[in-house]
Amino acid sequence: MVIIESVIKSNPMGRWYIELRDTTKEKSIEMCIDINDYAKKIEMMGAEYGGEVEVAWSSDENVTPEQINEVRMQMMVYESEIETQKNKQMEG
Repeated sequence: MVIIESVIKSNPMGRWYIELRDTTKEKSIEMCIDINDYAKKIEMMGAEYGGEVEVAWSSDENVTPEQINEVRMQMMVYESEIETQKNKQMEG
């Protein structure tokens, strides 16, 4: 199983972003500015490995608890939307 590192970082303007890195490749860094962008890039990176990936989360020291919470909240909303779409497809 391949590990993809997801590091929450903060830019000088105080806006968070997520840096993705495929641990099997030396120069494999992707920047994600929101959760939808993150989900697309994780899916693309995982496709190389048949979806067999594990995500390892961390954050830089300058990332605030509020920023981490914002990422978590957006992730929960995204997952809820995906679940709703799946349920609609199964019903329809």
